[in-house]
Amino acid sequence: MTALDIWRRSSYSGGGSGNACVEIATRSDHIAIRDSKTPAGAILTFPTGAFSTFITALKPADPYSTVTDFARFRG
Repeated sequence: MTALDIWRRSSYSGGGSGNACVEIATRSDHIAIRDSKTPAGAILTFPTGAFSTFITALKPADPYSTVTDFARFRG
């Protein structure tokens, strides 16, 4: 990825300065991800077809599988 790439922030970045999130840049042949706190740091790059597989693997099978998520669910 180059400085000319257009990076977009996650819609889940929350309030405040919005720097605690993930940014993505897309091209026809690959998708790149970086940490917004360290934009000059490492970039994770995927072939376009593999990105959806990666995202699916990040989602828990049970949406309330962690203690934090369960506590949030209980209110």
